[in-house]
Amino acid sequence: MQTFLKLNTNIMYAIVEIAGQQFKVAKDQKVFVHRLKEDEGAQISFDKVLLFNDGTNTTIGAPAIDGAKVDAKVLKHLKGDKVIVFKKKRRKGYKKKNGHRQYLTEILIEGLTASGAKKSSASKKEEPSKETAKAENNETKDLSKHTVAELKEMAKAQGLEGYSSLKKAELIEALSK
Repeated sequence: MQTFLKLNTNIMYAIVEIAGQQFKVAKDQKVFVHRLKEDEGAQISFDKVLLFNDGTNTTIGAPAIDGAKVDAKVLKHLKGDKVIVFKKKRRKGYKKKNGHRQYLTEILIEGLTASGAKKSSASKKEEPSKETAKAENNETKDLSKHTVAELKEMAKAQGLEGYSSLKKAELIEALSK
């Protein structure tokens, strides 16, 4: 017997990645996720939306949808139910009992935005200044283009034959500064 997943197409929902897990969320829904670092009452938004359904159209990201975001509010931090882990090997005298309680955060989904959302400031990468980029290019060479034999010959030309001579060269450079 096969069971098919019925999706209510009248409700707007999204599949979003929160704290390393994927959740299907809708507006005004409470979700328990792994512990987040934000304080209780804080407003947060998640921009890693993998699928968005507005009731009529479904948009699938590759891997995430650009401009889509889910806004949420942290309600409270709590601990989950206790889980008992019991291991036993019969006739060997081996028994081990261990317990675990997962730290969780309860969040309330306040809104879903399909497009037009700006990327969060944490996801923006700061570009290094042109001066530092030029200095890095002059100092470092791309060694991945050389074979191992070529790299050994380059090291011998500089007087490096092993790890100890490399350490001596670093020590001499440090003392000369």
